[in-house]
Amino acid sequence: MSTLEEHVDVGVPIDQAWDGIHRVEHYPRFVEGVREARTEKVGRARLDVEAGGRAREFQAEVTDRSGERVMEWTTTGAPDLMGSFSLEPIDQNHTRVQARLEYDPDTIRETFGGPKGFAQATAIERLVRSDLERFRQYLEQGR
Repeated sequence: MSTLEEHVDVGVPIDQAWDGIHRVEHYPRFVEGVREARTEKVGRARLDVEAGGRAREFQAEVTDRSGERVMEWTTTGAPDLMGSFSLEPIDQNHTRVQARLEYDPDTIRETFGGPKGFAQATAIERLVRSDLERFRQYLEQGR
């Protein structure tokens, strides 16, 4: 498994960032390739994703460690992915959002196509960074 960690500092209080990360239905606004997303029941989300010219549906189990401001998720089927969002207050009006993604590079390539090796890792890093930047914009514009 490979692990990717990226973060972004957002100009909103931690409660606002926490609410934003839990609005699954808004993920298409800032997560590249997500066409539709919804909470199906407490602790479970469904995302329709298109990447590399391929459409896929993902089910994910979501758990919160609210006191720690950590939301963890894991897919319930193929591909086997897991990750988390950790929020940390910088000050009263700024929050650091840390994204962590654990994935098998071969599984990602088989599922979505694309490059192998270092090129794939670089592409995934760019994607996560741009998603976090769009999340920052989404929060700061008050959507």
